[in-house]
Amino acid sequence: MVEVVLRAVRVDVGSSTPLLLLEEVTGSRVLPIFIGAPEAAAIAYALQGVKAPRPMSHDLLGNVIVALGAQLFAAEITELRDNTFYANLRLLRDRDEINVSARPSDAVALALRVGAPILVNDELMAAEGRVMELDLDDDEDDEDDTDAPNEADLVAELREFLDTIRPEDFGQ
Repeated sequence: MVEVVLRAVRVDVGSSTPLLLLEEVTGSRVLPIFIGAPEAAAIAYALQGVKAPRPMSHDLLGNVIVALGAQLFAAEITELRDNTFYANLRLLRDRDEINVSARPSDAVALALRVGAPILVNDELMAAEGRVMELDLDDDEDDEDDTDAPNEADLVAELREFLDTIRPEDFGQ
């Protein structure tokens, strides 16, 4: 398994679909995964540290895992089959490991909330990973905090996308 970090959530210009960019920690490959708008919003909220007055779905799942005496050990993106990515939640409870099938977007959103690592299958990264110049943390010598504008841009981009999406777009 290759450890990755969420480098960005963007909206693909051609399809107007949100896209996760998972970058390997010890290399230069990026795994792009298309996700839905609600999942992109949930991930953006996790990145921003937004706390809802009541638990959102991923917060609820994290709370249930803890209440059952388990912890999320890792979120793993395991395979691509018929143009669909698959993931597993690796839970530890006592000395037992429990694997739960999940969508990659849900696995990433949960991992971000609880601080668990995100992993990608080696063969999947070799086949689907792309070398990309993301330019997200260039200009480190600038006096401005480079992370804040990127996060603000991300939220603004997602809000614009959510403001323009129509219910009939989900049926396509």
